[in-house]
Amino acid sequence: MDVPVWVWGATIAGILAMLAVDYVGHVRHAHEPTLRESGMWSLAYVAIAVVFGVGVWLFAGAQYGGEYFAGYITEKSLSVDNLFVFVLIMAAFRVPRQYQQKVLLIGITIALVLRTVFILVGAALVENFSWIFYVFGAFLIYTAYTQIKSGAGHEDEYHEPGALRFMRRFIPTTDDFVQDRMTTRIDGKRFFTPMLLVMIAIGTADVIFAVDSIPAIFGLTQETFLVFTANAFSLLGLRQLFFLIDGLLDRLVYLSYGLGAILAFIGAKLVIHAMHTNEVPFINGGEHITAIPEVTTSVSLGVIVGILAVTTFASLWKDRRDRAATVAQAEGSAARPGTGADPSAHKDDEPTGSARR
Repeated sequence: MDVPVWVWGATIAGILAMLAVDYVGHVRHAHEPTLRESGMWSLAYVAIAVVFGVGVWLFAGAQYGGEYFAGYITEKSLSVDNLFVFVLIMAAFRVPRQYQQKVLLIGITIALVLRTVFILVGAALVENFSWIFYVFGAFLIYTAYTQIKSGAGHEDEYHEPGALRFMRRFIPTTDDFVQDRMTTRIDGKRFFTPMLLVMIAIGTADVIFAVDSIPAIFGLTQETFLVFTANAFSLLGLRQLFFLIDGLLDRLVYLSYGLGAILAFIGAKLVIHAMHTNEVPFINGGEHITAIPEVTTSVSLGVIVGILAVTTFASLWKDRRDRAATVAQAEGSAARPGTGADPSAHKDDEPTGSARR
């Protein structure tokens, strides 16, 4: 894929403009975004990503357009899993709700810069060492195994990285937040606030997640431009997505299984691609035969969307069934004798509508 320098420049300028809108228009004045605000901006960022993908499809062809959409959907779905950890980090640092937007935005900006470095390194490895696909594929298959093994469970406790513990020991830090400032001055001495630490924690966590997401997207496309843009657009909408589905995360009980299936599929796809790249044949009855065919982009896109659709439907169905069972159990307990909840027990002793003492 031949991408002119001016297209790179225009794309990066557009991404920086979107970040500027977030910094100036959303987090400049601390507030807790409403569900409507989060929903509208999430939809706007998804629309921008889709329009960009349509542009790739029209000007670069269906092959690259499909690779972009497969990469974007995969990165977006992996980002949802990241939000579980973001919730734990926010709770561990007791970040006031009105300051969480700023924390997320700066953490995401840090992650975007560091992920760009990861992408450039990954692109260099892919370009010069074709065997790296075996490494990426094996790593993704192992990651898929750990995802599926963990099942629907997510840790209930956030473990602070060693770097943050080091900072707490050797850098003067206040115990409480000072509005949304990262530093403050007390008795003429400069102190850092927990705001800086939680931003570093969010950025660090997202970079750790990049360890599996970057190989995953390289399994769908080896075009650096598409890898970069799919990552950037998935990260830019992450702040709004956090507030939009914060209360719905616990309902996605099968998300780990779905993500595990996606990572396993991409890992297998990478191994097959490595066999083709390194011209490794299969042996059948002593004769060399053609290696199994590579998975096409359209098949990849269909499998990823299908897995996510089934995972989401199954999760919401189970959540609805569990809630109905809980309500039924509560009603059954209330109706049992001796619970004091029988509506006819004192029917003749109390006036209608009176509160029972």
